[in-house]
Amino acid sequence: MTSTAVARPEPTPFWSALFTDRRIAPALGLGFTSGIPFLLVYATQSAWLSDIGISIATIGLLSELTLAYKFKFLWAPFLDRYDPPVLGRLLGRRRAWIIVAQLGVMAALAGIAFGDPAHQLAWTIVFSLALGFAGATLDLVIDGWRITSVRPPEKQAVLSSWTEIGWRVGNLAAGAGALFLADRIGWRGAYLSMGGLMLPGMLAAILAPEPPSDLLPSHLARAGLVETVWAPIRELLTRLGPSAPVILLLIAGFRMPGYVASAMAVPLFKHQGFSNTDIATVTKLFGFWIALGGTFLAGALIPRIGMLPSLLIGTVAGSASHLSLACLAAHGGDGGTAFWTFAVTVGIDGFAYAFASVVLITYMSTLSSPEHAASQFGLMTSLCAVPGSVLAGFSGFVIERTGFTWFFVGTSLLGLPVALLAFYVWAKVGISDETAARPVAAH
Repeated sequence: MTSTAVARPEPTPFWSALFTDRRIAPALGLGFTSGIPFLLVYATQSAWLSDIGISIATIGLLSELTLAYKFKFLWAPFLDRYDPPVLGRLLGRRRAWIIVAQLGVMAALAGIAFGDPAHQLAWTIVFSLALGFAGATLDLVIDGWRITSVRPPEKQAVLSSWTEIGWRVGNLAAGAGALFLADRIGWRGAYLSMGGLMLPGMLAAILAPEPPSDLLPSHLARAGLVETVWAPIRELLTRLGPSAPVILLLIAGFRMPGYVASAMAVPLFKHQGFSNTDIATVTKLFGFWIALGGTFLAGALIPRIGMLPSLLIGTVAGSASHLSLACLAAHGGDGGTAFWTFAVTVGIDGFAYAFASVVLITYMSTLSSPEHAASQFGLMTSLCAVPGSVLAGFSGFVIERTGFTWFFVGTSLLGLPVALLAFYVWAKVGISDETAARPVAAH
């Protein structure tokens, strides 16, 4: 007797994909370049401004230079709809925009390098704004390439993870690497060197296979400004249907506990008496490898257990990990001498954060349609950043009333309603972008 059973799609091997899938190695290079600009817009640059005596108040105001990353969804629809001149015909829409954005990053970095913030701060601000715009655009077009390159969630997880690994290496280069170079060859040389690191990414863009849909002219009709921006939002809401509020609420809340907790992590470490060297060693060097471990695990696990179970695990793990920070706060840090307690705490939190980040990136990728990939993914990344960023601004006032221990217990509990939403989506909504099940014969 023959009956029909449903076979799960065959998982994509995580490690072997690096050698068998011609998209993975370029994704590493593209992720590397996208990880460089953000820190150089403000975080790393703030060390330069401090070195030359710019006031703390001014440096604080310059943190607004990163706003382009939060509002990048506003110009994302134009990247989905229009091809860049000349390069678009040669390379296809996504890869051509990637190279244009990389050239923009290089030009902005050179502008900052040849400026003199001590005497011409306005020059530095203008080129930093340009760097933020070019860097945010680079993120958009790389995400658009990644999402349209492969659709099934179990395959998107592998590509997302390898891109994230590249991003973390680039972020390390723009943080610790740029500071190291600044001490040896000066800030001008450091920023020019960071610009030179765009070259491997440009080679990766040329070698990356362009999705077939992007080798053709965009089928989206020419439209006015409002319609261009609204069209991807309308398409997303229409496709998600009645489930849209729940899914978008889940995305908005997913990283909210993490944003709130991270705002007070370094103040906790300083309060416990740990030195700047200890904090840099644990969070940047040790933490880098721990985060890679979380990224590897997410890329390997999602194809095996599925997107939505991974989403629930990521929600619970990302929030529960804040209990390790609460334990460190209760422990007291022994005046900064409990180094390994500190390292284990940061390791637990960093591992869970990296795992949850890849899960969320993969989930949002599955929700983005190929024709509006950059627009919809950019919109969802902004959606997941805003609530946590707003709440984080009040974190210091909460700690003044509760102390560090109960604050981090509270951020962990913030994840409970988000976990319930993730379970509801898994049980009741499902995922529309799963690979179609194949009937197989069972005897």
